[in-house]
Amino acid sequence: MIDGVTIAPLKPNADERGFLMEILRESDPHFQHFAQVYVSKSYPGIIRAWHYHARQNDIWCVISGMIKAVLYDAREDSPTFGEVQEVFMGDDNHVTLVIPIGILHGYKCLGDGPCLLLNFTDNLYDRQQPDEFRRPWDDPGIPYNWDVKIT
Repeated sequence: MIDGVTIAPLKPNADERGFLMEILRESDPHFQHFAQVYVSKSYPGIIRAWHYHARQNDIWCVISGMIKAVLYDAREDSPTFGEVQEVFMGDDNHVTLVIPIGILHGYKCLGDGPCLLLNFTDNLYDRQQPDEFRRPWDDPGIPYNWDVKIT
């Protein structure tokens, strides 16, 4: 696991009506605070990668569909520098994913339907000076292949 990354399992409380699932509580050990929450919809096969933040931590939760979230530790001072981590999350694996400052991250929407991803950020988006640094999804400097792996 990449240093500083947290994966927290979520528990759907189900009954005959459906379920209720808490996503983030201020009493959670990985919660600090949040400044903004947004939802992103992606269609099957879409890859949204790569980017990182210099001042912002993200907490992701997929509320519909499935994604393959991928993290790459490009922080030269990190004990896990150069490591890649995959996290499958969504309908089949209810978790929150904490992505620390400086971690390159992205995701691919899996399956045959769209996915909805909630992002809890700890800083407001600044349109004049965005804290978002992008690299291409197929950047040869990142040792990752987005293809489906058959084992």
